[in-house]
Amino acid sequence: MLRAALITVFAALLSPDGVAADVKALAEAVDSHYNHLLSLQAEFTEVYRGSGIERTESGTLWLKKPSKMRWEYRSPREKLFVSDGKDAWFYVPGDRQARRTAAKKLEDIRSPLAFLLGNTKLEKELRGLSLAPDVAPLQTGDVLLRGVPQALADRIGEILVEITPEHEIVRIVIQEVDGAATEYRFTEGKENVAVADARFQFKPPEGTEIVEGLGP
Repeated sequence: MLRAALITVFAALLSPDGVAADVKALAEAVDSHYNHLLSLQAEFTEVYRGSGIERTESGTLWLKKPSKMRWEYRSPREKLFVSDGKDAWFYVPGDRQARRTAAKKLEDIRSPLAFLLGNTKLEKELRGLSLAPDVAPLQTGDVLLRGVPQALADRIGEILVEITPEHEIVRIVIQEVDGAATEYRFTEGKENVAVADARFQFKPPEGTEIVEGLGP
C-alpha cells in the first residue's frame, strides 16, 4: 500500500493526474482500514476557536456499528453526547434539561465524524478531496487531506483529515463558514473493543425536562 510519507515528499513533483491517483489510493486505504471495524474507542481532545474565544475539552469516544456514538466529556466539565442510531441526546450532569433529536435529523458538527466507522467512502463524504500540504501535520509522516462535506455543506466550509502511515485518522479539523473552527485529536485508539449497546442508550434522570433539539 502507498506510504503516506512518500506522498508528502513527492506530492509537489507529481502531475495533476498523479496527485489525484494518490489521493484516491490514500482515501481507499483509509476506507479499508475503518470500514471493516465493528467498534472503536479513543481518547479525544476537542479545541474550539471562534468569536474571539478558545475552548479545550477532552474525554472518551466510543463508536459502534451501526450508527452508534458516545462522546463522554470529562474535562473541564462533564457532559454527554450520545446516539443509539435512532435518537441523539445532549446532557450535562446536574442540569434539569436533556436535549433530544432524531438521529436522522442530526445537524451537530460531530455527526460528519461518522465516517470514522461505517460503510462509507472518504471521497464520497468529502467533495473535491485533495492533499493539504500547506497544513503542518502533528507528526512526521502524516498526510492531510481536505474536502468539502456533503452533509452540513451550508454550515461547514471545509474538513481537514490527518492520516498516519498506518491509515489511521488522528486529527479532524472542521472549518465552519462563519470562521469558527473545531479541531478533534484522537489518541489511544482501540479497535474492535467489546462495547455493550447499553452504552449508547440514555435515560434522563427523574425530574429532568426533555427538550427537543440539541444544544451546543
